[in-house]
Amino acid sequence: MKTELVEISGQKEEASKEKEMHAIESLNRRGSLDSNREDGRTTVILTLTLCNVRKSEFSKAAKVFEMLETQIRHFETRRTKKPKNSDDDLDIFVECEVHSADVSILITSLKRVAEDVKTRREDKVPWFPRKIQDLDKCHHLITTYDPSLDHGHPGYADLEYKKRRAFFADLAFNYRAGEPLPRIEYTTQETATWREVYRKLSSLYPTHACTQYLDAFQQLEKYCGYQEDNIPQLQDVSRFLKEKTGFQLRPAAGLLSARDFLASLAFRVFQSTQYIRHFSSPMHSPEPDCCHELLGHVPMLADKDFAQFSQDIGLASLGSSEAEIEKLATLYWFTVEFGLCKENGSIKAYGAGLLSSYGELMYALSNKPEYKPFDPEVTAVHPYQDQAFQPVYFIAENLEDAKAKLQNYAIKIKKPFCLHYDPYTSSIEVMNTPQKVKRALQQMKEDLKKLCLALENLS
Repeated sequence: MKTELVEISGQKEEASKEKEMHAIESLNRRGSLDSNREDGRTTVILTLTLCNVRKSEFSKAAKVFEMLETQIRHFETRRTKKPKNSDDDLDIFVECEVHSADVSILITSLKRVAEDVKTRREDKVPWFPRKIQDLDKCHHLITTYDPSLDHGHPGYADLEYKKRRAFFADLAFNYRAGEPLPRIEYTTQETATWREVYRKLSSLYPTHACTQYLDAFQQLEKYCGYQEDNIPQLQDVSRFLKEKTGFQLRPAAGLLSARDFLASLAFRVFQSTQYIRHFSSPMHSPEPDCCHELLGHVPMLADKDFAQFSQDIGLASLGSSEAEIEKLATLYWFTVEFGLCKENGSIKAYGAGLLSSYGELMYALSNKPEYKPFDPEVTAVHPYQDQAFQPVYFIAENLEDAKAKLQNYAIKIKKPFCLHYDPYTSSIEVMNTPQKVKRALQQMKEDLKKLCLALENLS
């Protein structure tokens, strides 16, 4: 053991003298190393082949990592498949952290005890949540239409309203995943505003909303307290959605950034506001409020195709560039917010922005706006209006067709990794090793077996 330590130490000194820093700089330029760390450590992804592992080569390689105080994130071995190698040879995959100054020494030292030492690219990507608890960090607000900052907001000069809004904001910011959703005691004035909005919009739904919306709305009235004189509680609505499609709600303080909001959808979580619009403007709100969430979004989230469509947008957003986030947010705008679909020869609304706005719902299904077929490539780059009625609406053949088109679009988004959503743990796994892919495939095989058995029983 002492001899091996001396040998490795000698390799370290010799490697330093060989001045291979130019090679490491080249690796950095290609993106093989992630050195954007405040602690001076770097993530390195390596593949290498160890020959005659029954002898001392494995121990020598381990000592290289130990001498340089390397932290191993992930380690995999498998029998090498190269013809010239023996049964005692192993291919090794290592993801590790090492001090930036020691990267050249690590690679040089490994080359002395292993073959085919290679580094693999690890692109820098924006942070994204990996598990549902990480959504506690996804609360960045867009304050453009905040009543405390926007002079044009109906509640800007109302101190009581702004105080009430601060109360709702505190509830949302202090909420943590897994906790019961806050129950709100709404004021008489807030309930009166809800009543006016509810009464007027519900009169339009039978003729303007799609079938999926109408079916869910009827159930929400029956089971979740949807009625003129009662603002439903998020906890009751969330429980209903969980049973229908696996979606659940969590409180939001206001209009979230596109990246944070879309990321939540990947976990089948919808961030919902609990405050209500200012009483002086019941038919219009410059920002999302509980009328928009509960009357616009919630009924559609109870539909399985629409729920999958929403989650697909969320999954596509994880780790995407800012340019792709902007396109996905635009897609969301023209579908989930202002989407129309064909139904029995007519055009119906399924977008929440329409179904929570009496004026725009009437306008969208009149002969005034322009209609275009839903094509994600076109829709994603189309300009939109957030302070006036849309001049153009995109029409889906049906929700299932819209879902299929979105999935095809999402596949084309370039990322340095693939993601897998695990519904059992409500977590996202980066499929960056063969073992992870194998585990996912094994689960799919088991599910397919069960489905095949079910078909046999039906035949």
